[in-house]
Amino acid sequence: MVRFKNRYVLCEVVSEDPRCRQCIEDRTLGLAVRDAIARLHGDYGLACCSISFTVKYLNAYTGTVLLRCRKDSYGLLCSALPFVRYLESRAQRYPCFLNTLHVGGTIRTCQKFLIQYNRTQLLRLLQNCTTEGEERQCIQKSLLSCFLTEEQSQSGDEDDGTETD
Repeated sequence: MVRFKNRYVLCEVVSEDPRCRQCIEDRTLGLAVRDAIARLHGDYGLACCSISFTVKYLNAYTGTVLLRCRKDSYGLLCSALPFVRYLESRAQRYPCFLNTLHVGGTIRTCQKFLIQYNRTQLLRLLQNCTTEGEERQCIQKSLLSCFLTEEQSQSGDEDDGTETD
């Protein structure tokens, strides 16, 4: 029996609307990508990509997505990803785009790349800071941007100094 080789495409969902992260689901993202493939490559491209196309990993907090497809058709998938312009959920459209970070042969290589990518992003963030106070504020701001609802993170930070038992 011959093993089918796959490619894993690591992407991030970039959106200015924080509500877009709340609507991200495997099914919604998969349908948006399939729709973009059908618009760009027609029935042939859709048939080639949908043989083993799946959303393997989705993190709604960070917007990280891992897509799997066959090795033969990963070029069709990668060329269609920039044409995903919105995600539709609960009869609402949220404008966004998918930024391709890495294409790998295994999930493990994609994980290693993601760790290295996050380290470099953190170093870029801290590079402009001059004091420890600024570094702490930058780290807190970047961590708070990962929360799904901003109201929860802001209410958790504000402490009025009274203790309740």
